[in-house]
Amino acid sequence: MITLADVHRLYRSDEVETTALRSIDLNIQEGEFVAVMGPSGCGKSTLLNILGTIDRPTSGKYFFRDRDLTDLTEADLAKLRRDNLGFVFQSFNLIDELTIAENVELGVIYRPWGRKDRKAKVEAAMDRVGIAHRARHYPHQLSGGQQQRAAIARAVVGQPSLILADEPTGNLDTENGAQVMGILRDLNTEGATIVMVTHSPSHADEAKRTVSMLDGRIVVSARHAI
Repeated sequence: MITLADVHRLYRSDEVETTALRSIDLNIQEGEFVAVMGPSGCGKSTLLNILGTIDRPTSGKYFFRDRDLTDLTEADLAKLRRDNLGFVFQSFNLIDELTIAENVELGVIYRPWGRKDRKAKVEAAMDRVGIAHRARHYPHQLSGGQQQRAAIARAVVGQPSLILADEPTGNLDTENGAQVMGILRDLNTEGATIVMVTHSPSHADEAKRTVSMLDGRIVVSARHAI
């Protein structure tokens, strides 16, 4: 599904040049569940942003399903994200002024679907993560665990083939973190490819493979015993 070939990412200002990623070679197969680990500042989030086409490599190649994304326009990348990617963030990123159902619907608002189809997809997504009963509530009326489940519903409502999760359990207690991991495992079992940045070794162990990073490089890629 994904191939990164000799990817570098540099950030330049007038006086400073910072290398966030160095010589990244990475292959992710359809249906994998990959955890990305490493100390703060090692390049994990930069890698996730490039996989999500939110950021572009300074050099190197990114292939998504054998399609070279290097020279795609922003409009083409936006369409690719719309049709293929779902994002889950540590801070939930829900919009306070919208109900939970309206927040989830944002995941498919630009799909060429009718209102009835969108509503059915939103209801199904909320139901599968256990927050359908909170559809008319607002984010501030939900617990942290419920907000993260709403964020996952928004990420998966369009049935993306690739889910990118940046510390999805980072703001949650143990019980809610376990519930979120259970949802991600189920999505992976159903066929979604998942790349998850995490600081939790126990949550990384629930993935099929762990990629460890240090100083902008991949230093270890280890598959887990089944």
